[in-house]
Amino acid sequence: MKQPRKFGAAKNAGRLFWLGTVLATAVLPFAACTVGPNYHRPPVETPPSYKEVGTWKTAEPSDQKLPGKWWEIFQDSRLNELEDQIAVSNQNLKAAYAQYQQARAVLRYYRADYYPTVTANPSATRTRYSNNRPPTSPTFDGVTFNDFVLPVEGSYEADIWGRVRRTVESSRAQAQASAADLAFVNLNMHANLAFDYFAARSLDAEEKLLLDTVSQYENALKLNEDLYQGGLASDVEVEQARTQLETTRAQAIDVGVARAQYEHAVAVLVGKPPAEFTLPPLPLTAPPPLIPAGVPSELLERRPDIAAAERSMASANAQIGVAKAAYYPLVNLSASGGFESGVITTLLQGPSALWSVGGSAVQILYDGGRRRAVTDQAIQGYNYSVASYRQTVLTGFQQVEDNLAALRILEREASVQNAAVQAAQQSLELSNIRYTGGVTSYLEVTVAQSAALSDEVTAVNILGRRMTNTVLLIQALGGGWDSSELPQRPECCGKLASNTSP
Repeated sequence: MKQPRKFGAAKNAGRLFWLGTVLATAVLPFAACTVGPNYHRPPVETPPSYKEVGTWKTAEPSDQKLPGKWWEIFQDSRLNELEDQIAVSNQNLKAAYAQYQQARAVLRYYRADYYPTVTANPSATRTRYSNNRPPTSPTFDGVTFNDFVLPVEGSYEADIWGRVRRTVESSRAQAQASAADLAFVNLNMHANLAFDYFAARSLDAEEKLLLDTVSQYENALKLNEDLYQGGLASDVEVEQARTQLETTRAQAIDVGVARAQYEHAVAVLVGKPPAEFTLPPLPLTAPPPLIPAGVPSELLERRPDIAAAERSMASANAQIGVAKAAYYPLVNLSASGGFESGVITTLLQGPSALWSVGGSAVQILYDGGRRRAVTDQAIQGYNYSVASYRQTVLTGFQQVEDNLAALRILEREASVQNAAVQAAQQSLELSNIRYTGGVTSYLEVTVAQSAALSDEVTAVNILGRRMTNTVLLIQALGGGWDSSELPQRPECCGKLASNTSP
């Protein structure tokens, strides 16, 4: 009947140890205060509307938000296919995703300070004391004994001043900033792909125009050679036609340099070596779609780089609290319990139980101004983040205004340039009629041909610029992203939108 009572005593000692630990963990946070400033987003000056919209037509009010897969508004199946490969193949995106996961791990590391640290250090030793050990003692001299210990120790930092909470707050904001950085990289990769894709298609259109012109010039050269053979044209006119033809051929060949570079850039963006990727020619013909610009105040929530700067600002604010907590005592609670016996068969019996509880407080009395320096560093770090945030917002406004102005002006320029193309074609037709009628020399025709080709190339380039500036405007507007997509608790629920996580 004695054995059960011994085990009951051991059980009660263990209960006492864990009860003290749980009570310390549960009660102290509610009695604690948190030093340092609470975070409030500082204001930024936001205009009511974009200046450069002007009379330029934007998307209808029913379509005032870009979709998540914004590239689908171009209705280009080849572009859609390439964009879908970004999420699974782009190495820059994978690197940004790894950095986000790293930030989540750092957050979980600091969040573990909310809980006690419990360790176990079992040991078993056999010891013999020397007969000649000083001082001599008949109790221990020459004694050989066993010592079996099964200890459990717990320690806990009482977060009375909020140092742990501010550290977790800072790390959580940093993890959210990393998630916004990931979204920003994702946006840039998709925008870069669309930019390179439409630039390549614009060059395809220019190359097609030049090759079609080469075909026309070949016919013109053949006509001049026939007239020369018949005595109706001079060799000068033949050479003028030949010069025009070869010059245009060279221009068509030169287009291939930039076109190849854009193709290689697309290959790298989709995660393939350029040698294993081919982008078939597809001349650009259709104008760009209309883009909903929204209002400037929405940009604060729609651009991931602005969201990242704002979260970094929140993290820096929490670091001020961490620095100020160093002015107060660091309170630690500790408890230990377990069993110790010289005979293993009695190790887990009640008389073998041992335990202790206690606490300590450490207060720095003098540090030569170190804590003040750390606090000043944290304050200035916050001031730096505020300035960086406001500058990021201003840069975002600038980029939107730049591309709104470009699209508005290019649309007008395209209309005027189309009229110039029509006038140049009409002038070329009249020059051909005059030349075949013997009224003028072939030099007038070559001048008209050069003017017509130059105007047509300019029109093609304007269309390409309108397309690429549309992509840049989408990028400046945030590409359909929203700050609500940031994980609120990245330490446990860090899943992102499907188009931002590889």
